[in-house]
Amino acid sequence: MKSKIFCSLCSKELEETQKETKFVGKNGIYICEDCINFAYELIGRLKRNPQNKKFHLFSPKKIKAFLDEYVIGQEEAKKILSVAVYNHYKRIFLLQNEDIEIQKSNILLIGPTGNGKTLLAETLAKLLNVPFAIVDATVYTEAGYVGEDVENILLRLLQAANYDVGLAEIGIVYIDEIDKLSRKSDSPSITRDVSGEGVQQALLKILEGTIANVPPQGGRKHPYQEFIQVNTKNILFICGGAFEGLDRIVKERINKKNIGFLQQNHKNEEIEWWRYIQPQDLIKYGLIPELVGRLPVVAFTQELTEQQLKEVLTKPKNSLIKQYKKLFELEGIELEFTEDAISEIAHLSKLQNTGARSLKTILENILTNVIFELSENRQVEKCIINADVVKDEVKPIYIFKSNSKLKSA
Repeated sequence: MKSKIFCSLCSKELEETQKETKFVGKNGIYICEDCINFAYELIGRLKRNPQNKKFHLFSPKKIKAFLDEYVIGQEEAKKILSVAVYNHYKRIFLLQNEDIEIQKSNILLIGPTGNGKTLLAETLAKLLNVPFAIVDATVYTEAGYVGEDVENILLRLLQAANYDVGLAEIGIVYIDEIDKLSRKSDSPSITRDVSGEGVQQALLKILEGTIANVPPQGGRKHPYQEFIQVNTKNILFICGGAFEGLDRIVKERINKKNIGFLQQNHKNEEIEWWRYIQPQDLIKYGLIPELVGRLPVVAFTQELTEQQLKEVLTKPKNSLIKQYKKLFELEGIELEFTEDAISEIAHLSKLQNTGARSLKTILENILTNVIFELSENRQVEKCIINADVVKDEVKPIYIFKSNSKLKSA
């Protein structure tokens, strides 16, 4: 008589000779294929339900206050972002079962390079404690062309979420250099545009909300891998770009509509043209109308002044000077920047016209040799950087430990 085996969950009976195809287990404990499939589906359902995640919804004022700790200036952009993010997560967590379905509002961040666009998005994700991914729009192509598929954007987010699908589905993605995908003319291309309009078209579905098939090992190198399904309905997409030349398009439209507006009202001052950005300006720049429609919230980051660059160096929680002071502190050395040194660094950065990006390079140039020399020197107690050091006219000022301190050390 053939021995029988049973599923430990549903008590289904099966002959032992068939257990390899229908049952999993050993030592008398088995689970049938149906129960395995049911458990897999149930776990997936729980992971996909954002209500099962602990999430604290901050008010717009609290969101902006947190941004203020890390980002200098950009007051208007911070307000717009704070309200947009608040509405986005309120829509996810508080309006699940309402009769009215509120559409997702992705964000377009416009502004010169190095003025905090990426930092704003990164800081929002830090406050909300959600997965965050940064991608560069220029590396993506339409499916079927050499390059990365747009679904790989979601792979970056999955990796940031440690492959927790439910967590990834409430994350934030920052797509940088979206302006580089613009068409080169106002009329749609007759031929397929691999790196521009075609990618814009490919981005539409994931920006709006779709269930995307994401290859866990990347796209084309592993064609036989099983896909992970990710619902993008609640993922917040923030697209950023410098959009050089957009100001000319906006000013031209304003002047045509209100003849002589710029000349009459702004003779001696620069017009705040970004306040007048309209969807048609972005379309004329080269974004397709459908993509513009999926980025309804527009914020502008202004070029940082010299004073603001000084504040970037010193005020934020993780400011560059605080970081370097900590590095020197680990060597037992106090690092001091004089006020004129900070002013000179900000001035040099302003001349380079790359926003706050050049600050770290300038500091590295100043401190690389200092760190090299002092890393094994236990006699220096303090290092002072003044404006002449920044200009590379003199060496840093070293204050040495007293003999009594050296003996005690």
